[in-house]
Amino acid sequence: MAGRDEGARSQSGAGGDLLTLFRAKARAHPERGAVFADAPVWTYSALDIASDGVAGTLVERGILPGERIALYCPNGADFVVSYLGCLKAGAVVVPVNLLLNPREIAFMLRDCGARALFFHADLVDGAAAVLAQAPDVRLRVGIAFDEDAPLLDCHLHQLVQPKTAPDVRRGAADDALILYTSGTTGHPKGAVLTHGNLAANAQAVARTLGVKPGVDRVLVVLPMFHAFASTVGIVMPLLAGAAVVPVSRFDPREITLAIETHHASIFLGVPSLYAVLMRLTDEQVMAWKPVRLAISGGAAMPIALMDAFEQRFGVPILEGDGPTECGPVTAVNPPDGPRKRGSIGPPLPGVEMRIADAAGKTLPDGEYGEVCVRSPGVMRGYWRLPEETAQAFFDDWFRTGDLGWRDRDGYFYLVDRIKDVIISNGINVYPRMIEEVLARHPSVAEVAVIGEPHRSHGEIPVALVTAPQGGTPDPGELKAWCREHLGSHEIPRRIEVVPSLPKNAAGKILKRELRRGGEVERGVA
Repeated sequence: MAGRDEGARSQSGAGGDLLTLFRAKARAHPERGAVFADAPVWTYSALDIASDGVAGTLVERGILPGERIALYCPNGADFVVSYLGCLKAGAVVVPVNLLLNPREIAFMLRDCGARALFFHADLVDGAAAVLAQAPDVRLRVGIAFDEDAPLLDCHLHQLVQPKTAPDVRRGAADDALILYTSGTTGHPKGAVLTHGNLAANAQAVARTLGVKPGVDRVLVVLPMFHAFASTVGIVMPLLAGAAVVPVSRFDPREITLAIETHHASIFLGVPSLYAVLMRLTDEQVMAWKPVRLAISGGAAMPIALMDAFEQRFGVPILEGDGPTECGPVTAVNPPDGPRKRGSIGPPLPGVEMRIADAAGKTLPDGEYGEVCVRSPGVMRGYWRLPEETAQAFFDDWFRTGDLGWRDRDGYFYLVDRIKDVIISNGINVYPRMIEEVLARHPSVAEVAVIGEPHRSHGEIPVALVTAPQGGTPDPGELKAWCREHLGSHEIPRRIEVVPSLPKNAAGKILKRELRRGGEVERGVA
């Protein structure tokens, strides 16, 4: 795969070999809990032995180092075992978004040349449709099947039998993961992350959060196929000697039960999930006592929601950010402070960030520009897309596509996605600023602001809001609220109350779907 220049590409090995690091933890603390799901608890030793068995069988069945294996599975211990086993076999893991349709998944498998597919029994119908469109997949491994099925070549429970680990050597610079990013147009791109990328990013996060080996347990309800959950929910705790608590559904009651049962101490979420958790009863909130830190990423956290959650749950939310291509975490507010509301925090250790203009020139503190990142966690490139890879960089600085600024203390603030900025009468209007104001109104649960083409003004801001339980937003009242808190050019020209907002599997609002819906209504698409 053609990628960046060698100087940039060499950073991908800076984090060390994640498998060597994991094995060292398993040898040092074999009986320590690694994954807390259904009983019994998976110890580090058991996880190491089971993933060795998966790796050994894959090699016996002809999987070669560097070949791609797709993983189509909900959160759980099986996902973690399969993930590690594939890496130990020298393969490159391609996690599959469970919300994609079979046509989209088949494209990914054909694009990366996947040679094997691990899939869960609950997803058998989707897997059958995918395999019909991906004929080069030669090994099909079933997860959680009670009996044989025509699609299967073998079962995961057959693979996990104790077996000597294969003698497959993979270094820090070797590919570990291909994460397909959802594009606004055309096909998704596969971001290639190396063993070094993942290890460097995971270790930097653990160091910043002060993760306590043998004590901390990270609850992962965000989908493990997502970059945030993959690195911070699986790799980070396992390399830090902590534990993973997987939860398979976005259900506040299940999440709370897992916290109470397994004493989870670190919670990973996105803003929309924190909003749903506010519906828990006071008795259920009491069960959150073991949680010492809550991390938010994936989208901007409304300050009103952050304040309300922290006051009710007594848990500080550390907002951070980073794109898939950067490992993914680039910055986070430190738990020991200072925490700055509205900021994604300072860069992680080993991560460099700057604000650049359209030509790539660094801008001074306080000025708006594109957030650019250089770190050992930055991807090797997009799978077999050399031109797109080149366009994504200013030399060896990755262009995130985020519009932001830096304060004099080195904390970064995201204003919006550059592509989401609305230009009305030649003036930039930033949707996030409007969203922050509307989110503070008690009759608004969630809000998304998009630009709509207009004959006279170029674009106009349009707000779509949802109601909280028992609430009924009044568009006229919300417009009056905006007039109190926004400039005249920022007031939405139209406010619509909708039953729900489209989201991806991680709970991030999909503005491109809202724009696409508007195009259909106007007869554009």
